[in-house]
Amino acid sequence: MAALNNYSKITPEIEALAKKCCEQTIKPELYSKFDVKRGLRDVNGKGVLTGLTEISEIISSKMIDGESIPCDGELYYRGYDVKKLVQSFIDDNRFGFEETTYLLLFSELPTIEELQSFEKILVNYRNIMPKNFVRDVIMKKPSEDLMNNIARSVLNMYAYDGNPDDLSITNVLRQSLELISIFPMLTVYSYHAKNYYLDKGSLIIHRPQPNLSTAENILYMLRPDHKYTALEAMILDLALILHAEHGGGNNSTFTTHVVTSSGTDTYAAIAAALSSLKGPKHGGANIKVVKMLNDIKRNVNDWNDDQEIEEYLRKILHKEAFDKAGVIYGLGHAVYSISDPRAQIFKGYVEKLSIEKGRTREFKLYSKIEKIAAELISKERKIYKGVSANIDFYSGFVYSMLNLPTELYTPLFATARITGWSAHRIEELTNAGKIIRPAYMCVQDHRKFVPITKR
Repeated sequence: MAALNNYSKITPEIEALAKKCCEQTIKPELYSKFDVKRGLRDVNGKGVLTGLTEISEIISSKMIDGESIPCDGELYYRGYDVKKLVQSFIDDNRFGFEETTYLLLFSELPTIEELQSFEKILVNYRNIMPKNFVRDVIMKKPSEDLMNNIARSVLNMYAYDGNPDDLSITNVLRQSLELISIFPMLTVYSYHAKNYYLDKGSLIIHRPQPNLSTAENILYMLRPDHKYTALEAMILDLALILHAEHGGGNNSTFTTHVVTSSGTDTYAAIAAALSSLKGPKHGGANIKVVKMLNDIKRNVNDWNDDQEIEEYLRKILHKEAFDKAGVIYGLGHAVYSISDPRAQIFKGYVEKLSIEKGRTREFKLYSKIEKIAAELISKERKIYKGVSANIDFYSGFVYSMLNLPTELYTPLFATARITGWSAHRIEELTNAGKIIRPAYMCVQDHRKFVPITKR
């Protein structure tokens, strides 16, 4: 550990050089002067069109009399309304993540026979992890951040693949299905490794069961006693479905397109997507929501007092409370305005789980904050397009009720989103476009070179 600490040490020389880096700022007015779509968004925050996709569609506004009017959010997977997909799974009392995976990859809903065959493929691929891979790759080098552990494991899969660089769709599909199948193990085993080696806990490794769904296996492998309720597994399955895909423009999926367009291998592309998702502005929002709610619960005495709740939310918004960032986490979205359909779908089942877990008081607090914060943000920030709860607002609460450690929140996101990333990678390769290379304008003045001996 001494060598590691020395390796990680920041010296005064590094601090001095870092100061030089911080002095290299670009004047904000230049972005307007040269009409730069910073963050690939226009002045209204709408994403710049950079590609076409058939995988999913997000609707947040509709054209009425030639004017774009905000509307309740809608999400479509391969042209199917996600609300109806989810409702069909609930009505039939069955798990839907595997069927959703099939739909996203192959653009059509499977027959019963096709789904059964596909599920067998996934079960078989759960067992393809190389001998000693868990011990040598996952266990021996645990990381404080599970996303790093998972990304490293994915990159290591390249060395175990007999044909890693073949970009034929057949081979890439094979690699994608293998990754989709083993991601639950990479996620859960990475947590167990951290818990044992770094947190000094118990080491428990359970193999996935062939008769269980992805959601059931996650709970089965994670919990020492294997036990979970039907409602717990159903809601985790629902979370996986709702996180599986969200358009080509979200940061990690766009990263998948960018890296895939360079012609790199599947493992490098997925590791890049994982690195993007790790960022707290993308995949870690639900952790922030949970931490914020814990802070609110400590500082608001009467959870039924709307005025007291509003006063504390105003302090958060004014950078006077919580993390002083001025953000009420879980409210608002880059695309949706009036409502996030994923949050709407989730909310009803979150309430059912809160009843089972005896946490209805907290659910009511969440509901109050959702309403009060939306009104407060719209008023204080003069946002007229609408502010609504996004899926992160409730997903963190769900995971806490499932007794999932916070370290697993973003990895679970990745376990779902590997499906969407795979579909987009295949789409990028199938359409064989040019390497993605947007333009950057250099605003550094030309300078006269002076030899080092004369400086």
